[in-house]
Amino acid sequence: MVCPKCKHNSTHVLDSRETEGHKAVRRRRECEHCNHRFTTFERTEVTTFIVVKKDGTRESYDRDKVEKGIWKACQKRKITQDQVMKVVNDLEEKWANIGPEVPSKNIGEGIMEALKQLDEVAYIRFASVYRQFKDLETFKKEVTKLLK
Repeated sequence: MVCPKCKHNSTHVLDSRETEGHKAVRRRRECEHCNHRFTTFERTEVTTFIVVKKDGTRESYDRDKVEKGIWKACQKRKITQDQVMKVVNDLEEKWANIGPEVPSKNIGEGIMEALKQLDEVAYIRFASVYRQFKDLETFKKEVTKLLK
């Protein structure tokens, strides 16, 4: 493993523990050259799949893009990194089972459903962007559905 600070390639592991519901290993490392400490994560690679967008274009699935979207919706909410990682891992597993190509609608709806269970405010934030709320009335209808 290369040290992110000095780029030396000799590091040793100080601590390892399972995380993300036993789906990943978190390792605390230290550079033998500069003594800089850093964390790495090791997780099984999810079968890669292609996302089919509404207009028919295709692009590779990007985990970071999904994580960033969820974090944006969860901004200033009491949501932990472990909760977000569990949501993303569960969704990826579900999407990978669909097949080699996954419609973007499945991804957006899956994220919304997971956020609805995790945090209602994050759900409304994500839904307002995903469903492109045009006015206050649309927003009000979504909140009313959530309250029922």
